[in-house]
Amino acid sequence: MRANPKKSVEASYDVVIIGGGGAGLSAALTLARVRRSVLVIDGGQPRNAPAAGVHGFLSRDGMDPLALLDAGREEVRGYGGRIEGGEAVAARGASGDFTVELRDGRAFGARRLLVATGLTDELPPVPGIEQRWGRDVVHCPYCHGWEFRDQAIVVLSTSSATSLQALLFRQLSPDVTVVTHAGPLLSDEQVDDLAARGVAIVVGPVVGLAVDGGALAGVWLEDGRLVPCRALVVRPRLVARSKVLTALGLEATAGLEEDLAFPTDPTGATGIRGVWAAGNVADAMLGVVGAAAAGFAVGSAINADLVADDLDDARLPREVPEPASASARS
Repeated sequence: MRANPKKSVEASYDVVIIGGGGAGLSAALTLARVRRSVLVIDGGQPRNAPAAGVHGFLSRDGMDPLALLDAGREEVRGYGGRIEGGEAVAARGASGDFTVELRDGRAFGARRLLVATGLTDELPPVPGIEQRWGRDVVHCPYCHGWEFRDQAIVVLSTSSATSLQALLFRQLSPDVTVVTHAGPLLSDEQVDDLAARGVAIVVGPVVGLAVDGGALAGVWLEDGRLVPCRALVVRPRLVARSKVLTALGLEATAGLEEDLAFPTDPTGATGIRGVWAAGNVADAMLGVVGAAAAGFAVGSAINADLVADDLDDARLPREVPEPASASARS
């Protein structure tokens, strides 16, 4: 969507943050606590919404993902930060004077931009997978493995990471099966590794899921066989999502398994001056706690950049009023 240069700005902030997940809210909290004016624009579609709980987040393990975000928003507001619902679709301007445009027609000004819009999971085209994603169709042993310990687990082979995924989940259950589906062929070494850990290999594409009483019961193969399981492990393609970064002229780059993320330097700065990225939009492999940590770090970097700008402004020569003339004084 092309930015509209005539759109009026409703209000301006030191930092506008696009995306109100773990990274965006953590950055907002960090900036608000050092008295920066902050606006968070959030579309209300967190990636982990289907999950029953956040895991691996010290002191918040098992917390409902939406409840965690609610708590984060209240903390940001408590320090004067503003949270606005809406979808940011474009941005224009330059460092110190950006305008962010929302789909509903509103626009906000910012000295700096932080994009923390996360990513999209592109799932294998198997009927039923999308509906069960984040519940009993999962991808990460650290996020979901404990909940399926000692139960039957099927790993769907769709990428070169299949063998590693199977071995990671084998740590949690003795009953792990790899179904070859449509992924790359397993190497002889990988087959030997899986056999050494007692992981079975079943050849054949999956055409659907079996459900019993609302719970996953297995996967149906094309030849009619049923492979029983309580959890199905898949490896989605992870694709960073950001209309704003794209509108500004940045392009996501391909990484592991053709995942797409926007490159940044170690501080989170992108290739455009005054624009930062944090969380999964910049690093597809981060969990919630990692995204929150990235938000803190990038928020600190943005504040340091603003401090330098404030100092430059303070050093600018100021006009000294001319003394009043003698006639004016009389």
